[in-house]
Amino acid sequence: MSRPPKPLLPLRDGVGASAVYCPAGPWADLSAFLADRLPKVVDWPERIARGEVVDETGQPVPEAYRPNRRVYYWRQLDAEPEVPFEARIVFRDEHLLVADKPHFLPVTPGGAYVQQTLLTRLRRATGLAELSPLHRLDRETAGLVVFSLRAAERGAYQNLFRDRAVDKVYEAVAPAGPGPWPRVLTHRLVEREGDAFMQMQAVAGAPNAETWVDLVEPIGAGLARYELRPRSGVKHQLRAQMNAIGLPIAGDRLYPRLQPQENPPRFDAPLQLVARAIAFTDPVTGQQRGFARAGLTIAPP
Repeated sequence: MSRPPKPLLPLRDGVGASAVYCPAGPWADLSAFLADRLPKVVDWPERIARGEVVDETGQPVPEAYRPNRRVYYWRQLDAEPEVPFEARIVFRDEHLLVADKPHFLPVTPGGAYVQQTLLTRLRRATGLAELSPLHRLDRETAGLVVFSLRAAERGAYQNLFRDRAVDKVYEAVAPAGPGPWPRVLTHRLVEREGDAFMQMQAVAGAPNAETWVDLVEPIGAGLARYELRPRSGVKHQLRAQMNAIGLPIAGDRLYPRLQPQENPPRFDAPLQLVARAIAFTDPVTGQQRGFARAGLTIAPP
């Protein structure tokens, strides 16, 4: 059974409404159910009293628990790390928006970040409630992110990324390696178990990650600038593959050694990895699309 379309509820400070389905159950009231389902939020009675939990029409819902429906709320955090860098819109038409994301800014809300995300900032700046990213970059990675402006077109664009019909170019600073260059990296990457679950590791088996890499130029201090073109889309692919050949990307706090998370992070020591260019055939217009982070080359750490 397909999920009904999400209603077009208004943005609140750039944040879209989140949905919760209410099944049949023993809860005495809606606050009790929401506290059970989303225990990190401690002020459900107050939110309901203020009319901040609504139905699909945007009308406040009462405390009385009624099953077999969806209710909607807007995520908010009491304290959120501020990311002191701004994104830059490099392109926008009636179908797409392309933004240059700074280091440290997450693409979408999650965990400790709601307002301090690329999506929320762009929605707040543009008022585009249907704005949605078509792919992701790690929070630590800077560079180009493509957004769809229309929900009806989103699936066609997302299929491009699913079908690997998108050409991506990244730039990284890492230790200068002996080559030969260029070369194609092929690995099987899987998530580590235990305390190092955030890392991906290269293991024996059929490759699931492939990246074309070339050394662009030495930049001194034993470092070099590289161009990377991924041909697959595994989690942490570029970071894990460069680490697997003994050339971990400068500024990486996950590879080769998992370092403690910092909150706020050290903004003066970014991961030296940027998504520099992206190109594809537009499935809606048929145009050849190409976007580049022109003139913005990362400096050595």
